[in-house]
Amino acid sequence: MFGTAAVTLPTLKNDSLERILSAVSEVDGRTPEDVATDEDFWFQVQQAFTLDRTIINLNNGGVCPSPRVVLDAQIRMLQFSNQAPVYHMWRILEPEIEGVRTRLARAFGCDREEMAITRNASEALENVQLGIDLEPGDEILTTDQDYGRMLTTWDQRRRREGVVVKSVPFQTPPPAMQHLVDIFAEGITPRTKIIHFCHITNLSGQIFPVRDICRLARERGIYTIVDGAHAFAHFPFTYDDLECDFYGCSLHKWLLAPIGTGFLFCRKELIGKVWPLMAAPESRNDDIRKFEEIGTHPAADHNAIAEALTFHHGIGIDRKVARLRYLRDRWMRRLEGQPGIILHTSFDPQMSGGLANVGLEGITPGQLTNHLWNRHKIIVTGIGHPDCTGIRVTPNVYTTLDEVDRFAEAMEEVIREGIPA
Repeated sequence: MFGTAAVTLPTLKNDSLERILSAVSEVDGRTPEDVATDEDFWFQVQQAFTLDRTIINLNNGGVCPSPRVVLDAQIRMLQFSNQAPVYHMWRILEPEIEGVRTRLARAFGCDREEMAITRNASEALENVQLGIDLEPGDEILTTDQDYGRMLTTWDQRRRREGVVVKSVPFQTPPPAMQHLVDIFAEGITPRTKIIHFCHITNLSGQIFPVRDICRLARERGIYTIVDGAHAFAHFPFTYDDLECDFYGCSLHKWLLAPIGTGFLFCRKELIGKVWPLMAAPESRNDDIRKFEEIGTHPAADHNAIAEALTFHHGIGIDRKVARLRYLRDRWMRRLEGQPGIILHTSFDPQMSGGLANVGLEGITPGQLTNHLWNRHKIIVTGIGHPDCTGIRVTPNVYTTLDEVDRFAEAMEEVIREGIPA
């Protein structure tokens, strides 16, 4: 038996969290919308990050930098692990995943025995997509704007097993939230077994009425798989607002956790119905931890999620989403109505958060993306989907007003002058 009483991890000095908590105390009692415009408060948040400010990163929808307090914790645990991995990592640090599980479950609003910690949304969702039993001819109903890897996963099951995948289109932005319920209601047949959709799409930032769709499905005995890659820690909700059967997300996006972290929620009574991606013993058939069977991996990554949660709660989700929408509205309102501008994202806070999509007539997403980088060192993401052709713009809490304004100015330059040959 190994003893651990005398073992301590080396500490690193970091006052970023303390500064955030101090700044929060100064704005306590003010509305989130008021705090969203307080540049002194957000300056303190920005100082919590170590960034390359020679570029403007407006692609936080892909992967985000972690605040220093998270990165320092990760480094500290990696250094401690490396001293004697077989003991420090496996015997001391790895069991601490249970504390992370408890905190994530509390934040999501589920039982800790329904929360598996994964490396990203793709791993979380593919556990369910590839692990749930289906028969040839069974139908999966999804949209043609769902994440590419998830659509590819269903297509592999179609090619391998003969299931039927139905992808329905929808307008961006839609005329109303009910439209997003109706497209699924109209697509259901007696063979529909699963409805798979995004909580918020990665292409245009459209938020879906998850609970309404999930209730529609459950009334008909259909499972629901929700892709929450861009939702968790982006805007406020808990499981009670969703009522889905399965939910997968990445934590290295809006939670600002270490790169390669995510989670899978699975309703407790359904755990035994899903085969894990990597084999687990029969004794773990009903154990949520079977989805974490990935072989040797660093404990530091998932353990540092705890620091990301503390940082996130320190800011407050209502303040956070108010700031993200404030930054979004700052550039969207400026470009709205200008020649050739097409906004694929709604201003309605029920329909969108900080992620938005803008197109420019006569200029391809690739041309615009390359121009913004080559001339202005601004990073955005090109979106080539025919229903929302444009660029995806995703600031985060460390983004400054000046950076948002420089993006808007660069877009106005293209509107006036085009892109040089």
